[in-house]
Amino acid sequence: MSNSNDIDRLIEIMARLPGLGPRSARRAVLTMIRKRALLLGPLAETMQTVARTARECLTCGNIGTSETCAICRDERRATGELCVVEDVSDLWAMERAGVFKGRYHVIGGTLSALDGIGPEELSLPRLKDRIEAEGITEVILALNATVEGLTTAHYIADMLEDSVRLSSLAQGVPIGGELDYLDEGTIGAALRARKPL
Repeated sequence: MSNSNDIDRLIEIMARLPGLGPRSARRAVLTMIRKRALLLGPLAETMQTVARTARECLTCGNIGTSETCAICRDERRATGELCVVEDVSDLWAMERAGVFKGRYHVIGGTLSALDGIGPEELSLPRLKDRIEAEGITEVILALNATVEGLTTAHYIADMLEDSVRLSSLAQGVPIGGELDYLDEGTIGAALRARKPL
């Protein structure tokens, strides 16, 4: 254990981050302290800046430093395609892939009766308004393939029925995947989504 309450507090806070437990947090804090000028100082400054400037995009729900994110401001992305994702991390994953050139809408989770999350707790009413206001022609549902994700996708499909073309991401065997290592649900989804060669 360290001798300082401040260091202990930093370790405790770091341990709350996804992917870090107490041991990993201790190692990270010790590394930052040892490389104070290179890591700890710049990290502290950047965290203060982000704490002051980070905000949710009023249009799509992305996280950025202005009221409207760069994706929503980019006129080249006004393609009529809107990709609906559960969370900002999903939006960022799609952007890393670099294949989607339209705009996004972050709904903020999935429907869950057990957790008391209904359409009003998500940004589903805003989604419907946005589709009408922006003249969206296609909505791509890029929700996770979980029970909650599929339930939410069905709800959105019912909500938008006959007002816009709907599509979803393909599901099934990943590139480089071997059938022997896949679960039955993934194999079943792949078989149902088969396409002609």
